[in-house]
Amino acid sequence: MPIATEWGVPTAALILAALTLLIWVVMTFFRGAFWQLRAFDDDIAPHPAPAAWPRVVCVMPARNEAETIARAVASLAKQDYPGPLRIVIVDDQSEDATSTLAMAAAQEAGATNRVEIMRGATLQSGWTGKMWALQQEIESHTQDTPEYFWFTDADVVHAPDTLARLVSHAEQQHADLVSLMVLLQAKSFPEHLLMPPFLYYFLMLYPPKWIEEPKAKTAGAAGGCILLRRTALERIGGFAAIRAEVIDDCALARAVKRSGGAVWMGLTRRSVSLRECRTFAEVRDLIARTAFTQLKYSPLLLLGTLAGMLLAYIAPVVLTFHPQPMVWRMGLAAWLLMAVTYLPTVRFYGLSPLWAPLLPVAATFYAYATWLSAVRYWLGRGGQWKGRAQAVRAAP
Repeated sequence: MPIATEWGVPTAALILAALTLLIWVVMTFFRGAFWQLRAFDDDIAPHPAPAAWPRVVCVMPARNEAETIARAVASLAKQDYPGPLRIVIVDDQSEDATSTLAMAAAQEAGATNRVEIMRGATLQSGWTGKMWALQQEIESHTQDTPEYFWFTDADVVHAPDTLARLVSHAEQQHADLVSLMVLLQAKSFPEHLLMPPFLYYFLMLYPPKWIEEPKAKTAGAAGGCILLRRTALERIGGFAAIRAEVIDDCALARAVKRSGGAVWMGLTRRSVSLRECRTFAEVRDLIARTAFTQLKYSPLLLLGTLAGMLLAYIAPVVLTFHPQPMVWRMGLAAWLLMAVTYLPTVRFYGLSPLWAPLLPVAATFYAYATWLSAVRYWLGRGGQWKGRAQAVRAAP
């Protein structure tokens, strides 16, 4: 028979309910207010013009991006940045018409004088594809000496004032690295259910307030849109310092912050990712590509993470239907706090508030994808991206 408290509630259920509620109290009030998106929404932030607009080189690595490259390059060519800007597309051994479409987009926008296509060399051992592509441009950089590099992905369309906003932040806050989390696609049912949680979990792991705080160890960035001061890149030893990192954006932010640089990250709806995940399988693969890497390939961290997700996201739902009032009330309170903190992310994507209570469903899917990420790593197929395995288990 179960041991009971003096109120007649099974001790195990009561402890579990209290623990889940405590988790969400901590997440709500003591996790850097990560869920209060208005505090770091760049679309509503002021962007004062600096005294002088510095020289910027935009670098876009691209591998087999024929589907999106034209729109991405056009958005760069149409930047209304007042200062000097040069755009370099690094074609990372593409097997499609990426280079041809990129140049055609530049010609159509009348920007061939500032858009350059660079053919990347064969990927070197010990490097991820993206880091190798960026490093090649940095090494061959002889035309001018920029104050900033702007790194952006080949599947992102930027608003015309994106670069000016980034530079404004960097100059105003004397930051070495500023980045914007672009808006992910949320059109299909799988995207409605699973893409807002992607942003929510990222912000939970890397609260922007903690990223900005110089004394905090937390450092994060959104790889689709990063502005980096050239001197900061030189200070950390260039991209060679993070050449093997799969989660390269956060590794870069961490290196910059450890070197004494200031880091800032915000959100925007005005720059949009073109990459769609029309099926659950596509979202699964997106998560599985880096989930186990985030856990440092540790089986113990994997088990701890899966247990933590079960406790934080699934237990409140189960406990809400417990027959004992004390238990179900605490379970329901935890579920409500979960939904309340998730609601701003749901609204950020313009979705109905009815999606907010469904975060436990998304969490279950993410737990499955995280486990799959570990299995793929153990099978030697980790970090699949554009035909390359970027997180390969070392041979014994």
